[in-house]
Amino acid sequence: MKVLITGAAGFIGFHLINKLVNSDYRIVGIDNLNDYYDVGLKISRLEKCGIPGDKINCKSALQSQCFNNYKFVKLDLTDRKNLAELFEEEKFDYVVNLAAQAGVRYSIDNPYVYIESNVVGFLNILENARNNSIKHLVYASSSSVYGLNEKFPFSTKDNVDHPISLYSASKKANELMAHTYSHLYKIPTTGLRFFSVYGPWGRPDMAFFKFTKSILNDQPIEVYNHGNMKRDFTYIDDIVTGIEKVLKHIPKGNNEWNGKTPDPGSSKAQYKLYNIGNNSSVSLLSFIEAIEKKLNKKAEKILLPMQPGDVPNTMADIDDLIEDLNYKPKTSIDFGIGKFIDWYLDYYKIS
Repeated sequence: MKVLITGAAGFIGFHLINKLVNSDYRIVGIDNLNDYYDVGLKISRLEKCGIPGDKINCKSALQSQCFNNYKFVKLDLTDRKNLAELFEEEKFDYVVNLAAQAGVRYSIDNPYVYIESNVVGFLNILENARNNSIKHLVYASSSSVYGLNEKFPFSTKDNVDHPISLYSASKKANELMAHTYSHLYKIPTTGLRFFSVYGPWGRPDMAFFKFTKSILNDQPIEVYNHGNMKRDFTYIDDIVTGIEKVLKHIPKGNNEWNGKTPDPGSSKAQYKLYNIGNNSSVSLLSFIEAIEKKLNKKAEKILLPMQPGDVPNTMADIDDLIEDLNYKPKTSIDFGIGKFIDWYLDYYKIS
Protein backbone atom coordinates (compact mmCIF):
# COMPACT_ATOMS: atom_id res chain seq x y z
CA MET A 1 0.00 0.00 0.00
CA LYS A 2 1.22 3.48 -0.84
CA VAL A 3 0.84 6.29 1.71
CA LEU A 4 1.37 10.04 1.41
CA ILE A 5 2.66 11.72 4.57
CA THR A 6 2.49 15.51 4.54
CA GLY A 7 4.69 17.49 6.92
CA ALA A 8 7.41 14.87 6.40
CA ALA A 9 10.17 17.14 7.73
CA GLY A 10 8.13 18.02 10.81
CA PHE A 11 8.37 16.61 14.31
CA ILE A 12 5.57 14.05 14.09
CA GLY A 13 5.99 13.37 10.37
CA PHE A 14 9.66 12.48 10.83
CA HIS A 15 8.89 9.97 13.57
CA LEU A 16 5.97 8.44 11.67
CA ILE A 17 8.12 7.88 8.59
CA ASN A 18 10.81 6.22 10.71
CA LYS A 19 8.15 3.86 12.06
CA LEU A 20 6.40 3.05 8.77
CA VAL A 21 9.57 2.44 6.72
CA ASN A 22 9.91 -0.80 8.68
CA SER A 23 6.53 -1.98 7.39
CA ASP A 24 5.14 -2.93 3.98
CA TYR A 25 4.09 0.62 3.09
CA ARG A 26 5.56 2.54 0.19
CA ILE A 27 5.91 6.09 1.46
CA VAL A 28 6.01 9.48 -0.22
CA GLY A 29 6.71 12.42 2.08
CA ILE A 30 6.14 16.08 1.23
CA ASP A 31 7.00 19.28 3.08
CA ASN A 32 7.40 22.93 2.08
CA LEU A 33 10.31 23.46 4.53
CA ASN A 34 9.02 26.86 5.66
CA ASP A 35 11.03 28.97 8.08
CA TYR A 36 8.56 29.09 11.01
CA TYR A 37 11.41 27.51 12.95
CA ASP A 38 14.97 26.36 12.18
CA VAL A 39 15.00 24.93 8.64
CA GLY A 40 18.31 23.26 9.48
CA LEU A 41 16.53 21.03 12.00
CA LYS A 42 13.97 20.04 9.36
CA ILE A 43 16.73 19.19 6.89
CA SER A 44 18.50 17.17 9.59
CA ARG A 45 15.34 15.14 10.09
CA LEU A 46 15.15 14.47 6.35
CA GLU A 47 18.81 13.49 6.23
CA LYS A 48 18.25 11.10 9.14
CA CYS A 49 15.69 9.41 6.88
CA GLY A 50 18.21 9.18 4.05
CA ILE A 51 17.13 12.21 2.00
CA PRO A 52 20.26 14.01 0.68
CA GLY A 53 20.21 17.53 2.14
CA ASP A 54 22.17 19.12 -0.70
CA LYS A 55 19.52 18.11 -3.24
CA ILE A 56 16.35 18.96 -1.33
CA ASN A 57 15.56 22.05 -3.42
CA CYS A 58 15.19 19.90 -6.54
CA LYS A 59 11.61 19.73 -7.83
CA SER A 60 11.76 16.02 -8.56
CA ALA A 61 11.31 13.28 -5.96
CA LEU A 62 14.39 12.36 -3.92
CA GLN A 63 14.85 8.69 -3.12
CA SER A 64 15.94 7.86 0.41
CA GLN A 65 19.48 6.53 0.62
CA CYS A 66 18.50 4.48 3.69
CA PHE A 67 15.08 3.08 2.81
CA ASN A 68 14.01 1.80 -0.60
CA ASN A 69 10.34 2.36 0.26
CA TYR A 70 10.60 6.10 0.98
CA LYS A 71 11.01 9.16 -1.21
CA PHE A 72 10.56 12.88 -0.59
CA VAL A 73 9.19 15.78 -2.63
CA LYS A 74 9.47 19.43 -1.62
CA LEU A 75 5.92 20.69 -2.11
CA ASP A 76 3.47 23.10 -0.51
CA LEU A 77 -0.14 22.03 0.09
CA THR A 78 -1.34 25.29 -1.44
CA ASP A 79 0.33 24.36 -4.76
CA ARG A 80 -2.84 22.95 -6.31
CA LYS A 81 -1.37 22.04 -9.68
CA ASN A 82 1.68 20.11 -8.51
CA LEU A 83 -0.19 18.49 -5.64
CA ALA A 84 -2.84 17.19 -8.06
CA GLU A 85 -0.12 15.89 -10.38
CA LEU A 86 1.55 14.09 -7.49
CA PHE A 87 -1.70 12.36 -6.50
CA GLU A 88 -2.41 11.37 -10.09
CA GLU A 89 1.10 10.01 -10.62
CA GLU A 90 1.55 8.13 -7.34
CA LYS A 91 -1.93 6.59 -6.93
CA PHE A 92 -1.93 6.76 -3.13
CA ASP A 93 -3.99 4.35 -1.07
CA TYR A 94 -3.73 6.31 2.19
CA VAL A 95 -2.98 9.88 3.21
CA VAL A 96 -1.73 11.09 6.60
CA ASN A 97 -1.97 14.87 6.70
CA LEU A 98 0.37 16.26 9.35
CA ALA A 99 1.34 19.45 7.51
CA ALA A 100 0.05 22.58 9.19
CA GLN A 101 1.09 25.96 10.45
CA ALA A 102 1.62 25.17 14.12
CA GLY A 103 1.68 27.32 17.23
CA VAL A 104 -1.20 28.79 19.22
CA ARG A 105 0.47 32.10 20.12
CA TYR A 106 1.92 32.62 16.63
CA SER A 107 -1.63 32.53 15.23
CA ILE A 108 -2.54 35.63 17.23
CA ASP A 109 -0.14 37.77 15.17
CA ASN A 110 -0.08 35.87 11.86
CA PRO A 111 -3.67 34.83 11.09
CA TYR A 112 -3.46 34.66 7.29
CA VAL A 113 -0.71 32.03 7.39
CA TYR A 114 -3.06 29.70 9.27
CA ILE A 115 -5.91 30.04 6.82
CA GLU A 116 -3.61 29.42 3.83
CA SER A 117 -1.87 26.40 5.30
CA ASN A 118 -4.44 24.82 7.58
CA VAL A 119 -7.66 25.55 5.71
CA VAL A 120 -6.80 26.08 2.03
CA GLY A 121 -4.07 23.44 2.17
CA PHE A 122 -6.41 20.94 3.81
CA LEU A 123 -9.09 21.65 1.21
CA ASN A 124 -6.57 20.70 -1.48
CA ILE A 125 -5.90 17.42 0.34
CA LEU A 126 -9.63 16.70 0.53
CA GLU A 127 -10.18 17.48 -3.14
CA ASN A 128 -7.34 15.18 -4.18
CA ALA A 129 -8.65 12.47 -1.87
CA ARG A 130 -12.03 12.81 -3.59
CA ASN A 131 -10.58 12.74 -7.09
CA ASN A 132 -8.29 9.77 -6.43
CA SER A 133 -10.43 7.33 -4.42
CA ILE A 134 -8.28 7.44 -1.27
CA LYS A 135 -9.04 4.48 1.01
CA HIS A 136 -8.44 6.41 4.26
CA LEU A 137 -7.49 9.99 5.10
CA VAL A 138 -6.00 10.44 8.57
CA TYR A 139 -5.32 14.02 9.64
CA ALA A 140 -3.89 15.89 12.60
CA SER A 141 -6.30 17.87 14.69
CA SER A 142 -5.39 19.23 18.12
CA SER A 143 -6.42 19.26 21.77
CA SER A 144 -6.66 23.03 21.34
CA VAL A 145 -10.09 22.58 19.70
CA TYR A 146 -11.55 22.12 23.21
CA GLY A 147 -11.07 25.84 23.78
CA LEU A 148 -13.19 27.07 26.68
CA ASN A 149 -14.45 23.59 27.62
CA GLU A 150 -14.02 22.91 31.34
CA LYS A 151 -15.43 19.37 31.58
CA PHE A 152 -12.54 16.96 32.21
CA PRO A 153 -11.29 14.80 30.74
CA PHE A 154 -11.86 16.27 27.28
CA SER A 155 -14.06 13.93 25.25
CA THR A 156 -14.69 13.71 21.51
CA LYS A 157 -18.35 13.31 22.46
CA ASP A 158 -18.43 16.91 23.71
CA ASN A 159 -19.11 19.90 21.50
CA VAL A 160 -16.09 22.10 20.74
CA ASP A 161 -17.69 25.28 19.53
CA HIS A 162 -15.68 27.84 21.52
CA PRO A 163 -12.07 27.93 20.26
CA ILE A 164 -9.85 30.69 21.66
CA SER A 165 -7.16 30.93 18.98
CA LEU A 166 -7.22 30.94 15.21
CA TYR A 167 -5.00 27.86 15.26
CA SER A 168 -7.63 25.90 17.19
CA ALA A 169 -10.39 27.31 14.97
CA SER A 170 -8.50 26.12 11.88
CA LYS A 171 -8.24 22.62 13.36
CA LYS A 172 -11.94 22.59 14.17
CA ALA A 173 -12.54 23.70 10.57
CA ASN A 174 -10.52 20.70 9.37
CA GLU A 175 -12.82 18.35 11.29
CA LEU A 176 -15.91 19.98 9.82
CA MET A 177 -14.48 19.89 6.30
CA ALA A 178 -13.49 16.24 6.68
CA HIS A 179 -17.01 15.31 7.79
CA THR A 180 -18.49 17.09 4.80
CA TYR A 181 -16.30 15.11 2.38
CA SER A 182 -16.97 11.85 4.23
CA HIS A 183 -20.70 12.52 3.96
CA LEU A 184 -20.78 13.75 0.36
CA TYR A 185 -18.11 11.62 -1.28
CA LYS A 186 -17.86 8.54 0.99
CA ILE A 187 -14.21 9.26 1.86
CA PRO A 188 -13.22 7.55 5.13
CA THR A 189 -11.62 10.19 7.36
CA THR A 190 -10.20 10.05 10.88
CA GLY A 191 -9.12 13.12 12.83
CA LEU A 192 -6.58 12.81 15.66
CA ARG A 193 -6.58 15.33 18.47
CA PHE A 194 -3.00 15.28 19.74
CA PHE A 195 -2.26 16.34 23.33
CA SER A 196 1.01 18.23 24.10
CA VAL A 197 3.42 16.08 22.10
CA TYR A 198 7.06 16.03 23.24
CA GLY A 199 10.22 14.01 22.62
CA PRO A 200 13.44 13.82 20.56
CA TRP A 201 13.61 15.94 17.38
CA GLY A 202 10.87 18.21 18.77
CA ARG A 203 10.05 21.74 17.66
CA PRO A 204 12.19 24.60 19.07
CA ASP A 205 9.08 26.70 19.71
CA MET A 206 7.64 24.14 22.13
CA ALA A 207 7.93 24.63 25.89
CA PHE A 208 10.00 21.54 26.70
CA PHE A 209 12.55 22.52 24.05
CA LYS A 210 12.75 26.17 25.15
CA PHE A 211 12.98 25.23 28.84
CA THR A 212 15.88 22.85 28.21
CA LYS A 213 17.77 25.37 26.09
CA SER A 214 17.34 28.17 28.63
CA ILE A 215 18.31 26.08 31.65
CA LEU A 216 21.46 24.86 29.91
CA ASN A 217 22.34 28.45 28.98
CA ASP A 218 21.72 29.75 32.53
CA GLN A 219 18.83 31.84 31.28
CA PRO A 220 15.48 32.22 33.08
CA ILE A 221 12.41 30.44 31.76
CA GLU A 222 9.00 32.06 31.32
CA VAL A 223 6.25 30.16 33.14
CA TYR A 224 2.75 31.30 32.25
CA ASN A 225 -0.32 31.52 34.49
CA HIS A 226 2.16 31.73 37.37
CA GLY A 227 2.81 28.01 36.98
CA ASN A 228 -0.84 27.02 37.48
CA MET A 229 -1.02 25.06 34.23
CA LYS A 230 -1.61 21.37 33.64
CA ARG A 231 -1.09 19.46 30.42
CA ASP A 232 -1.67 15.93 29.16
CA PHE A 233 1.91 15.47 27.93
CA THR A 234 2.18 12.70 25.33
CA TYR A 235 5.45 11.14 24.21
CA ILE A 236 6.12 11.10 20.47
CA ASP A 237 6.46 7.30 20.19
CA ASP A 238 2.99 6.91 21.69
CA ILE A 239 1.63 9.39 19.15
CA VAL A 240 3.05 7.64 16.07
CA THR A 241 2.03 4.20 17.34
CA GLY A 242 -1.49 5.59 17.61
CA ILE A 243 -1.35 6.97 14.08
CA GLU A 244 -0.17 3.63 12.68
CA LYS A 245 -3.00 1.77 14.42
CA VAL A 246 -5.60 4.30 13.26
CA LEU A 247 -4.34 4.20 9.68
CA LYS A 248 -5.23 0.51 9.45
CA HIS A 249 -8.59 1.03 11.20
CA ILE A 250 -10.84 2.51 8.53
CA PRO A 251 -14.05 3.95 10.02
CA LYS A 252 -17.23 2.19 8.93
CA GLY A 253 -19.73 4.75 10.17
CA ASN A 254 -21.81 4.69 13.33
CA ASN A 255 -25.18 3.07 12.63
CA GLU A 256 -26.47 4.23 16.02
CA TRP A 257 -25.72 7.89 15.28
CA ASN A 258 -28.80 10.05 15.79
CA GLY A 259 -29.24 13.56 14.45
CA LYS A 260 -31.52 14.45 17.38
CA THR A 261 -28.75 13.69 19.88
CA PRO A 262 -25.67 13.88 17.67
CA ASP A 263 -22.33 12.43 18.77
CA PRO A 264 -19.73 15.00 17.58
CA GLY A 265 -16.99 12.36 17.44
CA SER A 266 -18.64 10.05 14.93
CA SER A 267 -21.26 9.99 12.16
CA LYS A 268 -23.32 7.73 9.95
CA ALA A 269 -20.66 8.63 7.39
CA GLN A 270 -17.20 7.03 7.52
CA TYR A 271 -15.92 9.69 9.91
CA LYS A 272 -14.27 9.41 13.32
CA LEU A 273 -12.37 11.50 15.85
CA TYR A 274 -9.94 10.23 18.48
CA ASN A 275 -8.00 11.87 21.27
CA ILE A 276 -4.41 10.66 21.56
CA GLY A 277 -3.12 11.59 24.99
CA ASN A 278 -1.82 10.02 28.18
CA ASN A 279 -5.18 10.36 29.96
CA SER A 280 -3.41 12.20 32.78
CA SER A 281 -2.89 15.83 33.66
CA VAL A 282 0.61 16.83 34.81
CA SER A 283 1.38 20.23 36.29
CA LEU A 284 3.74 22.40 34.30
CA LEU A 285 5.92 22.80 37.40
CA SER A 286 6.26 19.00 37.69
CA PHE A 287 7.19 18.84 34.02
CA ILE A 288 9.89 21.47 34.62
CA GLU A 289 11.11 19.49 37.63
CA ALA A 290 11.60 16.44 35.39
CA ILE A 291 13.79 18.55 33.09
CA GLU A 292 15.74 19.94 36.06
CA LYS A 293 16.27 16.43 37.44
CA LYS A 294 17.60 15.10 34.15
CA LEU A 295 19.90 18.11 33.66
CA ASN A 296 20.85 18.17 37.33
CA LYS A 297 20.34 21.91 37.17
CA LYS A 298 17.70 24.24 38.62
CA ALA A 299 15.70 26.66 36.51
CA GLU A 300 15.26 30.33 37.29
CA LYS A 301 11.54 30.92 36.73
CA ILE A 302 9.83 34.13 35.67
CA LEU A 303 6.16 33.74 36.58
CA LEU A 304 3.85 35.47 34.10
CA PRO A 305 0.08 35.75 33.59
CA MET A 306 -1.89 33.56 31.20
CA GLN A 307 -1.20 34.27 27.53
CA PRO A 308 -3.98 34.86 24.96
CA GLY A 309 -5.06 31.57 23.36
CA ASP A 310 -3.84 29.39 26.26
CA VAL A 311 -5.98 27.19 28.49
CA PRO A 312 -5.13 26.28 32.09
CA ASN A 313 -5.68 22.51 31.86
CA THR A 314 -5.90 19.66 29.33
CA MET A 315 -6.63 15.97 29.76
CA ALA A 316 -7.67 13.42 27.15
CA ASP A 317 -10.55 10.96 27.41
CA ILE A 318 -9.21 8.02 25.38
CA ASP A 319 -12.04 5.51 25.96
CA ASP A 320 -12.74 5.24 22.21
CA LEU A 321 -9.05 4.67 21.47
CA ILE A 322 -8.97 1.83 23.97
CA GLU A 323 -12.29 0.32 22.88
CA ASP A 324 -11.72 0.49 19.10
CA LEU A 325 -7.95 -0.08 18.90
CA ASN A 326 -7.04 -1.62 22.25
CA TYR A 327 -4.42 1.11 22.57
CA LYS A 328 -3.38 3.45 25.37
CA PRO A 329 -0.30 5.72 25.49
CA LYS A 330 1.86 4.78 28.46
CA THR A 331 5.23 6.55 28.42
CA SER A 332 6.12 8.27 31.70
CA ILE A 333 7.24 11.88 31.89
CA ASP A 334 10.63 10.98 33.39
CA PHE A 335 11.39 8.48 30.63
CA GLY A 336 10.19 10.76 27.83
CA ILE A 337 12.03 13.83 29.10
CA GLY A 338 15.15 11.72 29.55
CA LYS A 339 15.03 10.57 25.94
CA PHE A 340 14.47 14.14 24.71
CA ILE A 341 17.37 15.60 26.69
CA ASP A 342 19.70 12.78 25.62
CA TRP A 343 18.86 13.64 22.01
CA TYR A 344 19.20 17.40 22.63
CA LEU A 345 22.67 17.08 24.16
CA ASP A 346 23.81 14.83 21.34
CA TYR A 347 22.28 16.90 18.50
CA TYR A 348 23.70 20.20 19.76
CA LYS A 349 26.95 18.53 20.89
CA ILE A 350 26.70 19.64 24.50
CA SER A 351 28.86 17.71 26.94
